[in-house]
Amino acid sequence: MLRFLSARLWNGLLVMIGVSFISFLIFNYIGDPVNNLLGETATGAQKEAMRTALGLDQPLVLRFLSYMRLALSGEFGISYRNLEPVGQLLLARVPATLELSLCAAVLALGVGIPMGVYAGIRRNSWLAHTMQVVSLVGVSIPSFLTGIILILIFSVELNWLPAYGRGDVVKLGSWSTGLLTTKGLLSLIMPSITLALFQLTLFMRLVRSEMLEVLRTDYIKFARARGIADRAIHFHHALKNTLIPVITIAGLQLGSLIAFSIITETVFQWPGLGLLIIQAITFGDIPVIAAYLMLIALLFVTINAVVDVLYFWVDPRVRFA
Repeated sequence: MLRFLSARLWNGLLVMIGVSFISFLIFNYIGDPVNNLLGETATGAQKEAMRTALGLDQPLVLRFLSYMRLALSGEFGISYRNLEPVGQLLLARVPATLELSLCAAVLALGVGIPMGVYAGIRRNSWLAHTMQVVSLVGVSIPSFLTGIILILIFSVELNWLPAYGRGDVVKLGSWSTGLLTTKGLLSLIMPSITLALFQLTLFMRLVRSEMLEVLRTDYIKFARARGIADRAIHFHHALKNTLIPVITIAGLQLGSLIAFSIITETVFQWPGLGLLIIQAITFGDIPVIAAYLMLIALLFVTINAVVDVLYFWVDPRVRFA
């Protein structure tokens, strides 16, 4: 087990170094932060002085090494747009994004997997066919359109839910949460549904197809021939083997909830990392962009490591290998 984890950590470290260098290299050529800070009316001398103050006059390799040194110490430089430490900006936005993503993940897994199991076991029922149609609609509709439709119905027409923002939040040290206030919970409903809908339908269709495949295998037929109850066959034998491919897809999709929540946060003006990165790209705020990509890379590396450990636990063949 220790050797298994050591190999995964080493691979993750190489991925982090590669992603950080590529992202820093690419986004150094997006926009000119000096022009954005000083405006077009600034003189050449003022621009050169600002470029020197920001360290943009140094060679690219030295700037990257300086950035990596700051990143390893928990700092990512100064935001060109906000003129604040990038680490503080990210920490201020992380609670909102994590709260939204975790609620969407719980909704997607908690609803999608039971729906998939039911649709696999009762595949000829009218409810299973209805789920199939609903899942097809959920996969087909883009998330921004889902958000706009929800706002139109529940905010504009019915006036039940707030159309934008995070609502009231409670400070728990450096962490902020809206789960402890009524307005915070109401503000979380529509963004969570919007973000979770595609993942929910994906999990439902995946679990259904895997359940149908597993239920056709010989060991399931043998279990039926032995007189084992259907409930034990479905939930002890079939579902456990169905979860192996589901774990892989779930890990990647849950990571994408955080990484690609940009559209949902923009539609609902949710004050998270997605909205921050949109503003940073528009302004050419290189430290924020590079730090965000490193954070997302770290997220996926961590999720992949957790998925590998779950494989080790769920599948005896991995432990034997």
